[in-house]
Amino acid sequence: VQLQASGGGLVQAGDSLRLSCAASGRTFTRLALGWFRQAPGKERETVATISGSGGNTYTIDSRFTVYRDNAKDTVYLQMNSLRPEDTAVYFCAARSATDVGTGYPFWGQGTQVTVSS
Repeated sequence: VQLQASGGGLVQAGDSLRLSCAASGRTFTRLALGWFRQAPGKERETVATISGSGGNTYTIDSRFTVYRDNAKDTVYLQMNSLRPEDTAVYFCAARSATDVGTGYPFWGQGTQVTVSS
């Protein structure tokens, strides 16, 4: 599975940003996907997850929304009311949708999100 994340950038506090992650190499609906982030000096944390069907989602904060467009083989992370503490490198990752409870073996490159105060 190949994952290509995009959409990061430099924004001001309070702005919104939408990250995209395009997947290839496997039937998209058979993939569960996640967004993770890592800030300098901090451990990686889970930002959002979404099941293969899209029916089950999790986000770390209500300011964030995760959704997928199965016609475009793409998962999105909509981030609103961004704060400086949201600054991090954001990664998308994938696993088989049937492998519940396992880790994510497939990772894309990160996209930098920087929120200025």
